[in-house]
Amino acid sequence: MPRNQGPAANAIDVEVGARIRSRRKVLGISQSALGEGLGITFQQIQKYEKGSNRVGASRLQGIANLLGTTPAALLGEEEGGSAQKSPELEAIEKMIGTSEGAALNRAFARIADAGVRRSIISLVKALARDVEEAD
Repeated sequence: MPRNQGPAANAIDVEVGARIRSRRKVLGISQSALGEGLGITFQQIQKYEKGSNRVGASRLQGIANLLGTTPAALLGEEEGGSAQKSPELEAIEKMIGTSEGAALNRAFARIADAGVRRSIISLVKALARDVEEAD
């Protein structure tokens, strides 16, 4: 293995990191702010979010506290102990986990007029159909 490459990230560590990132972005918290709250650097938060560093139990509890959730939620377990999610929920989490998706969500939530929100949804659906037809 080349000297600058470590072992591949564990799939569970990657999933936990993605949930941390998604929750952090939904709340509008920077990696630096989360790191400060934990007494670590933003680089360490980056490593957790990429799954390249494993999050220990006590650190996971600290992250969950700062993000206003539970360690179980960051591990992907729902109330009944099931890790099953609907495809719709997975798609929403994936979208919100991107900077564009989080920005779109925050801006959309500020639109007070329900008619305008419906028009935007119609526009996005039409654009998505155009992209599908072009493929």
